[in-house]
Amino acid sequence: MKIVMITETFLPSTDGVVTRLTEAIKYLRKQNHEVVVIAPDLGVYEFEGAIVEGVKATTLPFYSYRPFALPQKTVKKLLQKHNPDIVHVVNPAFIGASGVYYAEKLGFPLLASYHTHVPKYFDYYRLNLLKPLCWGYFRKLHNKADINLCTSEAVHQELVEKDFFNVHVWGRGVDIKKYHPNQYKKDMRERLSKGQMDKKLLLFVGRLAHEKEIHKLKPLLQQRDDVCLAIVGDGPAREELEQTFLGTNTNFTGFLHGRELAQAFASSDALVFPSVTETLGLVILEAMASGLPVIAAKSGPTIEQVQDGVTGILFENENTESIVAAVDKLADEVSCHQLKINARKEAEKHSWQKPSEQLLQFYEKTLEYNNIQLLVEQG
Repeated sequence: MKIVMITETFLPSTDGVVTRLTEAIKYLRKQNHEVVVIAPDLGVYEFEGAIVEGVKATTLPFYSYRPFALPQKTVKKLLQKHNPDIVHVVNPAFIGASGVYYAEKLGFPLLASYHTHVPKYFDYYRLNLLKPLCWGYFRKLHNKADINLCTSEAVHQELVEKDFFNVHVWGRGVDIKKYHPNQYKKDMRERLSKGQMDKKLLLFVGRLAHEKEIHKLKPLLQQRDDVCLAIVGDGPAREELEQTFLGTNTNFTGFLHGRELAQAFASSDALVFPSVTETLGLVILEAMASGLPVIAAKSGPTIEQVQDGVTGILFENENTESIVAAVDKLADEVSCHQLKINARKEAEKHSWQKPSEQLLQFYEKTLEYNNIQLLVEQG
């Protein structure tokens, strides 16, 4: 099978979408499928034997943190050049919108996947009035696909309620060899905690943006002098967050990658996950694989991943007392040790093998569905 993936983000960018795609590509290539990735041109032109076709990218005035590839006719030329059996458009918005349009126009079977809750982000940028238009835009794009995928049951339910067509859940996964408790390093813990080895070290990993709700952790640090926070990542809100957390026991490290990131997980005491806008949050599973309990704000996707009191601790969103109480539970060493064991055991159930196999099955179903539609149209 020849597959063209069209995505708004790819290497060398680092996020949950890129992680999911790269793991899928590794699996598809091992199964001898051809893969072509059409993505913003950021200097990567090959991955695991897959061709990466970079298209012109530009920085948008309202989001200067990273470049995007805007809709363009280059996508049509690339689809004609590679003539795929199926097109997979990932998070269609800009270049993905071109992917949807030209895949439909050229008659290629089309699958689309929904990974980012952009309409919910509007609440954090005072753009609430535009939310219906945003939902309408994404619904129109996704409903041109033969099959749509999303990454959690909670989002699946929401998309169905919003009248998205033929939606299925694409399961989660984690590299259980890369993320492992044996990656603990004293030097990394010292680095993250700025030498405060006796304090509870809380870890945040992700893009630094308003919708990640990192600011909600500040009252915890103001009330507790026995904890420190390491914020691993970067993004458009970094400078603002550095001012917000000024005077607190917080360390902004910037992005960490590969082994350093695995060490950061394994060398901390707990992952804190304050966002309620995520469609999944792969860092939760990466932390659990590292033997790290997760302290997360209650939301549909987090409840699917974190079993309260078993693999982590859930707290009420926007409730300082609730998050303080959650951190208090880390003081019980016996209970905390059991949380770590349980978290690792749960993560071991979710290697990338199964979701990658699942994606291939969805590709095959897309081809079948498309063939049926052609027969119906032909009478």
